[in-house]
Amino acid sequence: MTIAVPDDVAAAWGWRAADVSPLSGGLINDTFAVRGYYGEPLACLQRLHPIFAGEVNLDIEAVTAHIAARGLATPRLLRTRDGRAWVDHDGRAWRALSWVEGTSLDHVLAPAWAEAAGELVGRFHRAVADLQHDYAFVRAGVHDTAAHLGRLRAHASAGGEAEAIDLARAILSAADELPAWLATAPRHVHGDLKISNVMFEYDPGATLAPPVAHCLVDLDTVARGTLAFELGDAMRSWCNPRGEDAGEVAFDLVIFAAAMAGYRRLADAITTPDERRSIVTGLETVCVELAARFANDVFEDCYFGWDRARFPSRRAHNLVRARGQLALALAVRRAREDALAIVLGGG
Repeated sequence: MTIAVPDDVAAAWGWRAADVSPLSGGLINDTFAVRGYYGEPLACLQRLHPIFAGEVNLDIEAVTAHIAARGLATPRLLRTRDGRAWVDHDGRAWRALSWVEGTSLDHVLAPAWAEAAGELVGRFHRAVADLQHDYAFVRAGVHDTAAHLGRLRAHASAGGEAEAIDLARAILSAADELPAWLATAPRHVHGDLKISNVMFEYDPGATLAPPVAHCLVDLDTVARGTLAFELGDAMRSWCNPRGEDAGEVAFDLVIFAAAMAGYRRLADAITTPDERRSIVTGLETVCVELAARFANDVFEDCYFGWDRARFPSRRAHNLVRARGQLALALAVRRAREDALAIVLGGG
């Protein structure tokens, strides 16, 4: 269901609600384009999901100022006409960001796109390596794999539809076979590097020109974290070209190698062998974790956005997503040794 932008929210930045139109694609926040007289995009307006407090915008403002000063393209927080970093309306925070032009993907088209994205992430990690910032908002329970699995175990024990129970048990079984976790030092991370959060410069008419990744978006999740989850989650997204909503999934080792080549070219100097090794552990773990999260929402039916055009319910969409992430975890497990060779080899 599309929501309407309240007049007073748009007016806080000097806009008219009539100049704001919805954008598709987000799973969590409601996103809109603010357009000028000729329809040109001027800014991005978002209503944040209740999991995000308004103070997250102070973190975005600080991080983007830091990386912009180091030459990275980035959306910047736009304060209201009276200087507020966000607007509260009916218990939800609204914020505005500068518009960033570019092409976004819902899946990696070819290894060159993954390599370009890997380079950008390496450039981002280098840029924030010296960031001094205490986060105003820290989302509780992020990548708390044990907690997500614990909830799923409780749902499976409580009973319900056989299809959901069988899936929950299969996910829990896969979790029992995860490799040992590698403890590494936290660093500043983006926190949600799915491929749709990478903006590319690309001219479809220049067929021989390689894609260039130039900007990371959706910065609500910036925080301190580990490369295991930062790049593990990225590779979960990038290396399954069929996407989260496909009935069939695959772990593309060629795309993984390209992404790691791009990343290591920029970031080997600031990462350790254990951090790079942890990427593979994190990848398999986050697939299982996300399978559990989708499966939990099959039971709870309250969190993830869903595609009404393709699925009859949120539960139906989440069943497909959970099955896909479980299959992806098992595919990663089969390729584990090859993936470790890629993250540790050379350089």
